[in-house]
Parts: sequence; structure tokens; C-alpha cells
Amino acid sequence: MVVVGRVNFTVTKRFDAPPDVVWAHMLDWEAHGDWIPATRVELDEGDPHEVGSTFTGYTGVGPIMLVDRMRLTEVNWYDSRRVGICTVEKLGPVLRGEAGFEVHPEGTGTRLEWFEAVTISWLPPLVDRAVSAVSKAGFVFAMSRLERVLTDSGAEDPHRSVGGELAVDG
Repeated sequence: MVVVGRVNFTVTKRFDAPPDVVWAHMLDWEAHGDWIPATRVELDEGDPHEVGSTFTGYTGVGPIMLVDRMRLTEVNWYDSRRVGICTVEKLGPVLRGEAGFEVHPEGTGTRLEWFEAVTISWLPPLVDRAVSAVSKAGFVFAMSRLERVLTDSGAEDPHRSVGGELAVDG
């Protein structure tokens, strides 16, 4: 019998940057390593913004590395509403399930919602709540780093400060 734990969380972050700018940063898969700690992303062949394209995230340090193979299952930008929805399927062998993000206008900025709903092979169910909490904390930290990336890029106006607020659901 294979032991499987579940990790589920949502992180919501508000940025003082336009939705299209946040969307562009989120879809720059290889640049995720600029703001997700100890992570690099490699694209497979093909357009990385087309449904069906695949890529792999590598998170870890030295010989301890989590390989996260993903397939893009939804990528939609609704220009008239300035809303973007992106979902990926986790392909295993360790992580399986779904993850994604939505970008919504909020006031003069953007609300980003990132979710993870995955199973982790060989993770004892007794510790999956702790792993969910640690994973969520990692994404909270990543969102703060993304905020700095957006600030450094100047969003639209290089003199404008880009900030935001953060909320986390379990």
C-alpha cells in the first residue's frame, strides 16, 4: 500500500500593480526562481503559454531536490475584465493534483490567489497538516519576494511604489 498525504492551501496577495503586469510575471515560468525560494523552472519544447505544454520545477538545495513535473491545463486572460486564470496538473511521481492562480483587478491594483491541492506520495497522513502549513508559509514568503520583483520592475511607472497586503486560507 502506498502512503499518500494531502496538501491543500490558498494564499491571497494584493499588489499595487496592474493585473496585466502581475499576470505577465506569473506566466514567466523560468523567472519563478527569482521569487520562489530555492527553485528553478525548466521549460519543455513548445509554447509555455499553451494548454498542454509541460515544464518542471526543481525545489531544493544540493542533493535534496523535489522534482515537480507540470502540464498547463488552463491559461486564460480575459482582457475586457483584466482577469487571468491559470491551472496546472501535477504529473508526479511525488506530487499529483492541481495548482494554479487567478489574477483579478482590485481597486487600483491586483489580487492574486494561488492554490495548491496536491497529494504527496510517501507522505504519512499524520504529518500532512504540518507539511501544508510549511508549504503555505513558503508561498507567503514567495509572494513577498514577488512583491519586491514587481517593485524593482517598476510595474508601469518606475517612480511608483508597488506594495500590497497578504491573506492566507488553510
